Amino acid sequence: MTSFFFIFRITLAWAIASTVLAITIGQTMLSERDSGGPLLLLVLGAMAFAAVNAFSHVRRVRLLTGEVSSATLSSRQRRQIEVPFEAGETFDIVDAAIRDLPGAEQVDSARDSLQVRAKIRYLHPYRGGWLSRMTGHAGPSGNQVIVTVTPNGDAGSVTLICEPERWAWTDWFMVDAGANVENADAIGRAVARRVAERRRSEQAAAAQTATEKELTVAKLSLLHAQVEPHFLYNTLASAQLLTRSDPARADEMLGNLIAYLRNSLPRTDDALSTLGKELERARAYLDILVIRMGPRLRLQVEVAAELHAAPFPAMMLQTLVENAIKHGLEAKAGGGTVWIIARVHDGVLALTVADDGRGLSGEGGGTGIGLRNVRERLRLAYGSAAGFTIVSNYPSGVAATISVPYTGAATTQAAA
Repeated sequence: MTSFFFIFRITLAWAIASTVLAITIGQTMLSERDSGGPLLLLVLGAMAFAAVNAFSHVRRVRLLTGEVSSATLSSRQRRQIEVPFEAGETFDIVDAAIRDLPGAEQVDSARDSLQVRAKIRYLHPYRGGWLSRMTGHAGPSGNQVIVTVTPNGDAGSVTLICEPERWAWTDWFMVDAGANVENADAIGRAVARRVAERRRSEQAAAAQTATEKELTVAKLSLLHAQVEPHFLYNTLASAQLLTRSDPARADEMLGNLIAYLRNSLPRTDDALSTLGKELERARAYLDILVIRMGPRLRLQVEVAAELHAAPFPAMMLQTLVENAIKHGLEAKAGGGTVWIIARVHDGVLALTVADDGRGLSGEGGGTGIGLRNVRERLRLAYGSAAGFTIVSNYPSGVAATISVPYTGAATTQAAA
């Protein structure tokens, strides 16, 4: 019924207009005797033209949309599209979709006012034939697209209007062969495709970040579970030797080894450790080495007691301490000193491990895997809020500093 009334409306409009025109011509140009037949043919021809034109429009709209209604048959289309991005991103998506529309010739966009206006060249689907030229569809001036983006919190609301470049009253006589419903649907599809692409990109980035975090956690678990065989063998061998000559020191060494191994067990979650726990592990490790290396190794710790409860990533302090021993002091003939210093300033906890060993230029500096792991874990856990620096210590050695956010009450603390 909708199709019938649409065709009837267009035909009636042409019948009324052609009748008025015929009467005007008959009264001014023709005699009453000669005016009947030609004028009747004029009216009938106009009605036939209108009916055929309207029928063709209805058929093409049904082909494009799969349904015929007053909304789809209209030559002027309005769409309301909600895009789940902020207004600026929504504007960019819509602007790109319109510029890629077939026949887009002139696109004027104003990002500040969130508006886009475009001229769309009329592409009649059946142009080229004599009927197309007779019906006037060799082409009207064209169509236009008007878009306004309205901010809606974290989303953007898009008002899309597609219409012919002619007065609205002409819709009683002329149709657009579904051109504007085609343009509106094309823009809607293009916006949906771009939104889906951005969602896929976000999901891929999130999946990549999750994979990186899982890999880092796996590396950390491996680092927890891994006790260097040489360190374990040497410690046990030293303890065995001391049981004969100095049982008290042997007992002390085994106690430190137990404390070190207890704190090195893998964790069942990826929650942060505390500075106190990490310091306990590092002290146990260093106390073992003090017994083994004797006066060649000296240790100075400057960490205030109130900082022991501060959250701190697991195993990072241990990595820096092991680097200081292996690559700085162990191969140095006279040994040296390891400093562990904690400071808090402007909401940042800075933990420094320094030595006076062979320095950055020393041979056998290792592969750097441990330090790269420290940087990557800090990036994943804190983003840009954390930092890691490693510099030469004066007059010799290396100083490595890890900086993480600190929410305690102190602003500047130290303990001797």
